[in-house]
Amino acid sequence: MMDPRTKLCFGCGRTLPEIARWHKMDRTERLSVMASLPARMAEAGLERMEPRPKRA
Repeated sequence: MMDPRTKLCFGCGRTLPEIARWHKMDRTERLSVMASLPARMAEAGLERMEPRPKRA
């Protein structure tokens, strides 16, 4: 789910272009994006949404 204000995913903090390119990124680029996510989410004032537990 994307935050309409920041254009970041509530769950991971990536942008739609990053999500779309994820499978094409090499390991170094992915690690770079992942390293920036906590600060990006904090700067945007977003708390990471935890996945809903699966129903039994």
